[in-house]
Amino acid sequence: MDIDSTSVTKGSSCGLKENGMPLYPVSLYDSGEGLPYAPEDWPYPGDKWSWKVGGRIAASGYFLDRYMYTPARLREGGRKTGFASKLSLEQYIRKNFPDADVNAFFASFSWKIPSKSRMKDDIELFTPPRETAEHSGSDSQFDDICCKAGNRVCNSLSATEDSVSDVMSCDICCSEPGFCRDCCCILCCKTIKMAFGGYSNIRCEAKIDGYFCGHSAHIECALRAYMAGTVGGTIGLETEYYCRRCDSRTDLVLHVERLLQKCKSVDSRDDIEKILNVGICILRGSEKTSGKQLLHHIEMAMEKLRNGTELEDIWKEEDTAVTGVGLSLNGKCAFGFQNYEEPHDHKVGSPQPLSSTFDHRVESLKLEDEIDQILHALRKSQDFEYRLAEERLFAHKNYILNLYQQLDKERSELSRHASLKDPNTTVLDAVQSRIEQIKREVSKLKDMEEAKKGFGRVSKYILKEHFGLEIES
Repeated sequence: MDIDSTSVTKGSSCGLKENGMPLYPVSLYDSGEGLPYAPEDWPYPGDKWSWKVGGRIAASGYFLDRYMYTPARLREGGRKTGFASKLSLEQYIRKNFPDADVNAFFASFSWKIPSKSRMKDDIELFTPPRETAEHSGSDSQFDDICCKAGNRVCNSLSATEDSVSDVMSCDICCSEPGFCRDCCCILCCKTIKMAFGGYSNIRCEAKIDGYFCGHSAHIECALRAYMAGTVGGTIGLETEYYCRRCDSRTDLVLHVERLLQKCKSVDSRDDIEKILNVGICILRGSEKTSGKQLLHHIEMAMEKLRNGTELEDIWKEEDTAVTGVGLSLNGKCAFGFQNYEEPHDHKVGSPQPLSSTFDHRVESLKLEDEIDQILHALRKSQDFEYRLAEERLFAHKNYILNLYQQLDKERSELSRHASLKDPNTTVLDAVQSRIEQIKREVSKLKDMEEAKKGFGRVSKYILKEHFGLEIES
């Protein structure tokens, strides 16, 4: 998220105070710098941290989603580091400033940010919706017993004292009325469904300081929020789930493998298709070999299912390969693993027989996936070239500007000696040398401008000399 430091003007206090500081309410998606919502003069005088809020507001009137960003001095490579939770920020402080007083750091500003909508009656504050999960319909005396989210079959109702004590404390989402850690999605706050082992959900089992996170999310919500699957950018997920609460990552290949095992015990074709679709969405774009293999296996099972194959035959693997079509020159399919081996007695140049299971629609999907992967790789390489060119061009421009500043100083010195009628050949030589140096650097910048054609059309010498790229012949 980008920070717009001008988007918030500090208004009058709303009567709330935190750590002795008056707080002013802000609007959805507002951002700013410094107090009262971000530190100032920490760790060095003049340092200002940035903050930003999201679109969810708790019933208490404070924002559920708030983010913190490092000051310019602490940005590595010019890129700001953002923190989506108090825990991730605390871990950063402890790691990079081991001698710092973490409690004093958080006491220097307010983590809680009130919303302007808490003052208005026409805007509904965020209240987690209570979506009743499936239950047995029993009329027993225990029907009125339910969790905070109104779920009568929540796992928390049968949890033992030991299991509850093993879960990490949470004063953010779990402190909200109507939100239950055990059965609510941390992203949309609706209850999760446990049909077929909860195939449509993911639970974070990460251990933080000896305690389990335990927060859950709908797979669909996580995919839509770019917190699951394969995601580029600063998050950098590779078939993983990123927990919004504790910042931990969960391998989703293992999750899909469990879904597949669950599928084999399901006797409804519609339910099997729903579960397989979830697996396909999770694995799409995976660069892991295991992820590619699993995606291929699921897609073949899906095709058999739609073709009316008997359920017990869907999971058989002997016919999953489609021979002769969809293979690359090295004998591997579009998903990157060996699925066809040429017979030893095969004559060179003879046509390959098509499997009885061949379907042009399957091959069309494979080719589309392969093209998508090629285009994705191309976009990544182009992004890399752009960032590298931008960094080197601006760095060289700044270098030339510094040379001009030095030339100005040397010319001033030369003028001073001339006014004193004091010939100084050393200063004159320095000025002439500086002018020649500037000419050389400007010439280099002209060479670097060739990058506008794309690195593929730039000479190897320029790429190596000015961009640090070694191109093999």
